Amino acid sequence: MTEMMNTLVVRAPMDYGIETKEVPQVPAGGLLLKVLACGLCGSDLRTLRSGHRKIRLPFTIGHEICARVEKAGNAYSGPWKVGETLAVSPLVYCGKCIFCRNGEFELCTDYKEIAQAWPGGFADYMALPEKAIAHGTIQRVPEELDPVHATIVEPLSSCVNAQEKGNITLGDTVLIIGAGPIGTLHLELARARGADQVIFADISEDRLKLAEVYEPDLMINTLKLDLKEEVLKATNGVGPSVIITANPDPSTQVLAVEIARKGGRILLFGGLPGDKAVPGVNMNTVHYNSLHLIGTTIFAPRHNNMALRLLIKGRISAEKFISHQYKLTDFVEGAQFALEGKVRKAVFNP
Repeated sequence: MTEMMNTLVVRAPMDYGIETKEVPQVPAGGLLLKVLACGLCGSDLRTLRSGHRKIRLPFTIGHEICARVEKAGNAYSGPWKVGETLAVSPLVYCGKCIFCRNGEFELCTDYKEIAQAWPGGFADYMALPEKAIAHGTIQRVPEELDPVHATIVEPLSSCVNAQEKGNITLGDTVLIIGAGPIGTLHLELARARGADQVIFADISEDRLKLAEVYEPDLMINTLKLDLKEEVLKATNGVGPSVIITANPDPSTQVLAVEIARKGGRILLFGGLPGDKAVPGVNMNTVHYNSLHLIGTTIFAPRHNNMALRLLIKGRISAEKFISHQYKLTDFVEGAQFALEGKVRKAVFNP
């Protein structure tokens, strides 16, 4: 008898829902996973709204995954055993490019992703291909870490990479423009790295309210107050030593250059829409103020390992970060709240 499961299917932009499908076959060299929890990411919301250039619809998305090994393929030779719980991050590096060969996996030129190249984690079960086992970012989850909390390993890994590149350290004043889920992770991580003062800014009062639990040193609603004026006032006219643009608005990157202190680091964390990807940054300001513009994307296995350790040790609070949990069958309702900006972080459980 064929075993069936619930799975999210994105059929077209803003056309998605839960469908019943057959449980996937176990790949010969891979694993069948029972999904325990899957987080809803900002990039998932963009896919729900407008599709994704790397995803051929209809498709199952979801890349912040914690799952239990259900079955192993007959040619499987990996390190994980049936019954083990895994944090499955989506990146599958090529292992062949010059960057992979140098150990700079975060710069891989031909990586693929679970939930793009292979169906993702908004389902009761998912197949983990052999390539993901050989070149992916997968870690055992210890019993003391709640599987729901383990879904945070993936987004936190990208923040670890960015802040490593930006060298956030003792005494830094950090301005985070964007108080969404990623912004709150950056806040906690900056404090864990020793930042002295952390300022939050956003255009959404709802997001700022959700972020109050993190007790930033200052919160600025940029629809009501002038960001540059307020930040300079809070930093004695000097400006922040680090600015993180955790949003897709190009104007914030332009503004970051204007208000960063001399010698400051600007982490360009949020990608921009293609038609707005050339903002009018004053490069003379960058030049004469000795600013560092730092772009980062994805992460390497070492960042993934560090993210898991930070969660296990409680240096980053996943419990505080996850504001809503839903059953997978309630995906449409949960996604709608997230699309409306009323959720800090939603996680779905089969």
